Amino acid sequence: MRVQQKRFQWAGLAVALITVAVMAGAAPQGTSRLVSVQQLPQNYDGCDWAGYPSANPTAADSPQEQNLLAKLESEPSPALRADPGPQKAAPQEGNMDDPSRQYFSFPEVQKQMKEMAEMRAKGARVPVRTIRDTAPTYTSIAVDVNANEVIMTDNNLWSYRVFDRLSPTPKKDTDITPPKRIVTGDHTALQFNNGLYVDPVNGDIYSVESDTGDKMERFAREAQNDESPISILHTPHRVYNIAADEQKQELFLTVEFPPQVVVYPKHAKGEDRAVRRIFGNDTKLDTPHGIAVDEKDRLLFVNTWGHHSDFTKAGTGKFLPPAIQVYALDANGDAKPLRTITGDKTQLDWPGGMKFNPNNGDLFVANDIGQSVLVFANAAKVSGDVAPARVIHGPSTRLRNPTGVALDLKNGEVWVSNLGNSSATVYPLMADGDASPLRVIRSAEESKVGVNFGRTAAVTYDPIRQEILVPN
Repeated sequence: MRVQQKRFQWAGLAVALITVAVMAGAAPQGTSRLVSVQQLPQNYDGCDWAGYPSANPTAADSPQEQNLLAKLESEPSPALRADPGPQKAAPQEGNMDDPSRQYFSFPEVQKQMKEMAEMRAKGARVPVRTIRDTAPTYTSIAVDVNANEVIMTDNNLWSYRVFDRLSPTPKKDTDITPPKRIVTGDHTALQFNNGLYVDPVNGDIYSVESDTGDKMERFAREAQNDESPISILHTPHRVYNIAADEQKQELFLTVEFPPQVVVYPKHAKGEDRAVRRIFGNDTKLDTPHGIAVDEKDRLLFVNTWGHHSDFTKAGTGKFLPPAIQVYALDANGDAKPLRTITGDKTQLDWPGGMKFNPNNGDLFVANDIGQSVLVFANAAKVSGDVAPARVIHGPSTRLRNPTGVALDLKNGEVWVSNLGNSSATVYPLMADGDASPLRVIRSAEESKVGVNFGRTAAVTYDPIRQEILVPN
């Protein structure tokens, strides 16, 4: 069964469950709303560890032969298949002669809407109402110092938004910051875009996807509205973040599961293959997320959440402490980390995006559940249970589940994208403690609490309280 079909089945099941649940009892009065958010227990025991199979690290593509997602990763994605389709010639932006564009078939939106209308006319059920988050969910952030712009990816509305770097903080609690440009729509090919990189020279914007899509789009700096990307690269499933080695013109992508780091030429496109991979038991890549490059010392930093398992055997998983693994920048195959930063003193708690400051060796980490930004000094040499040199944390910071971080070394600023409230906050580069932001970019009201409905996989209904329960 093709992965796209599977996704549609899950989406259909979710809609059906919500519809059945709502119709099972009397609906609450008024409009749909989020009733409550209830957290899972913070600490609980995992399963016993039973070992992890080694992979052949000698070839760049050998892990595909041994992991359960081999079929998904070795075949061209259905969305990337050569199929001109009725929408193929519609967008004229970019280089339409680029061979990589031949791999992508744009959605046949009008045809799909017509088919849905025909199904409804024959009696197909439709939802009583739709519950959704209409605000952006900002997952990553970058600064284009040449254009004086801030870019943020939004994996709720499948877009990225560009703002003026000096946009003033909204004065009223209900005011939002107007974007200069929004890139969104069927022709953009964006889906659950989570990782972001901006070319420091020409401003090209690279976007990778953490769930559906399995591709990397590259856009021109000036792209806007429903504009097509310059090129599209078919990537492994569940890519989370991206970093670059500008000296060697290579891109590094973290893959959550099966855990690995894949390396591509910077302008890879279509079905171009990875030039190498960090993959295997010795890598300690336990659910990798954030990634950063130290070009001077030729090092690669990858943070992990510690979800460790043998993905070929049920019940073999366990939880390890989150960590930052340090590798040689040219590491390949089942490479052991040179050092590991982990332990209670680190304060790591679901670490997200990372950025390295080449001027002084500081490593910045967006610390999602910790509601903080951690800064590790002398990152090229530290190891073990080391405390961060600085921690941006506290009510004055206005941080809310920070998952993206960007450094503006030209203007001496550090930018943070907040997953939890559709905002970005900026601080002095050497900020520490409960520091107030210099400015705030906001795409929702000040009291916004993101519900993160984007990847809903199951729902149920409480008929007594008349509430729909959604795990995230």
